[in-house]
Amino acid sequence: MTSKQKILIVDDDNNIAELISLYLTKECFDTTIVNDGESVLPIVEKDPPNLILLDLMLPGMDGYQVCREVRAKHEIPIIMLSAKGEVFDKVLGLELGADDYIEKPFDSKEMVARVKAVLRRYKSLQTAQPETPKETFVEKKVEYPDLIINLTNYSVTYMGNNVDMPPKELELLYCLAASPNRVYTREQLLDQVWGYEYIGDSRTVDVHIKRLREKIKDHDNWKITTVHSVGYKFEVKR
Repeated sequence: MTSKQKILIVDDDNNIAELISLYLTKECFDTTIVNDGESVLPIVEKDPPNLILLDLMLPGMDGYQVCREVRAKHEIPIIMLSAKGEVFDKVLGLELGADDYIEKPFDSKEMVARVKAVLRRYKSLQTAQPETPKETFVEKKVEYPDLIINLTNYSVTYMGNNVDMPPKELELLYCLAASPNRVYTREQLLDQVWGYEYIGDSRTVDVHIKRLREKIKDHDNWKITTVHSVGYKFEVKR
């Protein structure tokens, strides 16, 4: 019998936490509720959940700090919940390693769909690279002057230095760089990097592109280019 996936709900409003738990339990998830940030790490260390729903406004240790500390040691999916809808808050949450960001108040069906979508993405990442004999192993890597993007070991080297990137950010960069000068619409990038079942809007791509440009500056031989009213491309001088 397949064991149920475990969701850790972190919210100081117990009424909201109980409501989220009710929706997820109906979808056959096991849920655990905590009302403060300090309680998260001991649970993650002792009995890691499959996903964390994390409110930002918590007493003591806030959601940003919790996300930072969890992500430092674990690859557990994290969806942030917040009444804050500003782009800055979303960007900060994603930069710290969150996989999605849901504004309060939210629709229960959308929340459940996002949980399932993030879990599917993580499952596909875990199964996408099965062990293969050395003689058939093919490394997924693209190289340009002063830039190496390795999707096999999830590393980026820029100007001789390793650049720390969350998985989705690196996958977006690889997707663009693997097809130089090809123009991708935001919807195509959402499909290829986040998966066709992704519920979020195309601004997610813009946020990730902004973060990439902050870490990977334009080069004399290549750059990430915005194609007005269409999308983006990894432009390479021929």
